[in-house]
Amino acid sequence: MKLKLEFDDLADDFFDNTRLMGIVAPIRNYQFCWYLNQLLQYDFRINSDIEIQLFKKQRNYYFSIFEYREPTTSLVHYLYNNQYDGEYLLPEFRHLDFLWLLKGDVVTDEALHQLTVATKSIPGVQMVTELTNEKIKNKGHLIF
Repeated sequence: MKLKLEFDDLADDFFDNTRLMGIVAPIRNYQFCWYLNQLLQYDFRINSDIEIQLFKKQRNYYFSIFEYREPTTSLVHYLYNNQYDGEYLLPEFRHLDFLWLLKGDVVTDEALHQLTVATKSIPGVQMVTELTNEKIKNKGHLIF
């Protein structure tokens, strides 16, 4: 008997009750996290254990992920770099610099709107938009 991991089921489980924002901000990831931490009183830190590694064009590409766990809820914020050395984590969104995944608890439309408005106030941020699961072709690239 062979067991086959159903990737679609895994992706559906991973993205269940998540919200995802795409951000255009041509600044360094650590600078962007610093601004978010200052503005929102968050504590984004790089998490090397969940870094995404993709193998393309005969080499490895590494996409760092910053993480912040809200202290009084089960909500976790993950901030992905969408680009590494000319390759993209989500090639269908080449114009985006960062992907912000909110996972682990319900995020209301109002809460997401407040995060969007706050993020847009950061110097260098040009656009913040919500990405729906249907728009994402390479969903599997975000799973760690």
